[in-house]
Amino acid sequence: MFFASSAKPIDDNLKNVVDEIEVQSPTLSVLAARQFRYSLRQTPIEVNIKEPRQFNVLEEFIIRAAIEFQPPPTEDELASVLGLDSVFIKTTTTTLRSLQTLSPTSPLTVTPEGRSFYEKGSVPQPPYPIQINVITDPLSDKINFQSESLNETTINLPDLADFIAVDRTIAEITSLPLEEIQKSIQASGLALHVPEEGKIVTSYRVLASTQKFWRKISLFVIFDALEDKLTIQIRNGKQILESASSWLELLHTEGKISLQALCKLSSETINFEREAILKQKNTEIEARLEKIRQKVLEAATKATDEGDNYKALGEAVQLRDGQISQAFSEILNSAKSQILIYSPWVDQVVVDEKFINLLQKLANRGVRILIGHGIARRQEDEDKPIPPEVEKKLRVIKTPHGLPSVQVIWLGDSHVKEVIVDKQIHLCGSHNWLSYRGDYLPRGESVYKVTIPHQVQEAYEFLANRFQNHAEKLWQNALENRDSQLAVESLCAWGALGMEGIALKEIEKNNWLELLPVWLNLALQGLKSKNLSGESESFKTALSLLSKVFIEEAFIEQLQQGWRKVIDAIAINNPKTALNLLSDEVWAQFLRLNIAQNSDSPDNFISRHT
Repeated sequence: MFFASSAKPIDDNLKNVVDEIEVQSPTLSVLAARQFRYSLRQTPIEVNIKEPRQFNVLEEFIIRAAIEFQPPPTEDELASVLGLDSVFIKTTTTTLRSLQTLSPTSPLTVTPEGRSFYEKGSVPQPPYPIQINVITDPLSDKINFQSESLNETTINLPDLADFIAVDRTIAEITSLPLEEIQKSIQASGLALHVPEEGKIVTSYRVLASTQKFWRKISLFVIFDALEDKLTIQIRNGKQILESASSWLELLHTEGKISLQALCKLSSETINFEREAILKQKNTEIEARLEKIRQKVLEAATKATDEGDNYKALGEAVQLRDGQISQAFSEILNSAKSQILIYSPWVDQVVVDEKFINLLQKLANRGVRILIGHGIARRQEDEDKPIPPEVEKKLRVIKTPHGLPSVQVIWLGDSHVKEVIVDKQIHLCGSHNWLSYRGDYLPRGESVYKVTIPHQVQEAYEFLANRFQNHAEKLWQNALENRDSQLAVESLCAWGALGMEGIALKEIEKNNWLELLPVWLNLALQGLKSKNLSGESESFKTALSLLSKVFIEEAFIEQLQQGWRKVIDAIAINNPKTALNLLSDEVWAQFLRLNIAQNSDSPDNFISRHT
């Protein structure tokens, strides 16, 4: 924060949330935070539900005859075939017609609904009514269905509708066709309309007039220093209401709402804060580099006086011209698990076949590589964008398990030129790492090679945070478009940062189970590079998700192979840890999903893999 909280329009009971936002994402600054109330509408309705029951022998024969006989028979003809009194046939067909299984008139023909039930070995029972509530939420622009009624509470907060026309156009419940009601009930998680089980909502009616209920929401105005962008965020508790947030941002962009009226935030205050934040961001980077310069000066005397004891604590040394390229190559080759590079420009002169081969060798060893680039504030404003053919070559580099090993990410708005390897070595200075060969002729370049732990960590946190923010935005885009390719890129970025736990939580939260094999490959790489422990809670969470997976899933084979390899990798280091993961519940899922064979036992499964 750059203004004291007391100087910003922030409600007292939101200060803890503001602190949490700014601590979790140091590049964000909350300029304003206020609470409002807005109204929901609740309408009680009654839905009629039809469920199946198993048909009896006579019902089965009548329906089957109506389907198979050509031409379709009448009741009397069918009674003659069966040698029964037509009264029995007509009584049964009357029942079947009342259930909309047979058409109303002779000859006997089966309705589409009747055929559907017959294929499941059943006929529908008479409909029964259930009362539920329709909740219209104008802020999220959605209609939800729930069995419980909203609680009537008094909320003494400003009404958001006094500042914004909240009542967005939502159709009246009575105007919605039955098919839309059925889909909405199904999406609301109520087990009332389940067509695959033969349970169907057949009709509905409104029981009483609509009532108004109040809900509390929080509004945050946030400045993102990395994007140089102002965003508006609406939250219900800690949950971000994405639709409402996007809608308010659009209104603000179109000049239809005033932040001055909404949260007492003037344009002058916003501009002042923006300049202060951007200045502070550059000051922090310069301060970090200045510390490194001072350490280099200290090294000239302390290295002589203290010898190896000084170097044991880490050092900062200056490299010039020809030394830079050699050190860059040696440090990359020394990587064991992770490389972060930020180079404002990337071109084919440096990223040639030799460099691509080096990165592929590193990928084969399990090293994960993140390359950030860009100097302009907006990607479309870049004078020297990365050539598409270069980016394509970098993205082709894969891990031994077939996942992208090199993530090429436009971050922009930075002149910093940095390399961080295994969180142990930091290179920074004037050398453009990926845009030209600085070793042909002396150019007066200088680079600092730093191994002082706390300074390497400080540089790592700054750069890793930028990559993490990108991964989060990529994931949101993947969710909005259900784009699995974007999702994989996001997961791989998290994996490269050692954030497999965050990746798994997002998969679980959004029930995107087909991404589990991708996560298992990331976890396998983390295990083999010893960046992820077999005792991590993430493995227990991932195993708990097996109960949600069906054996018919298209990704089942990759999931089976992934778990076998992961258990293998854990067991090689610690068989007891692997065995502890295979509880009775987990083992039952391993057998159900053919990860293990019925003839196996957990002990044999692990011993065979080790």
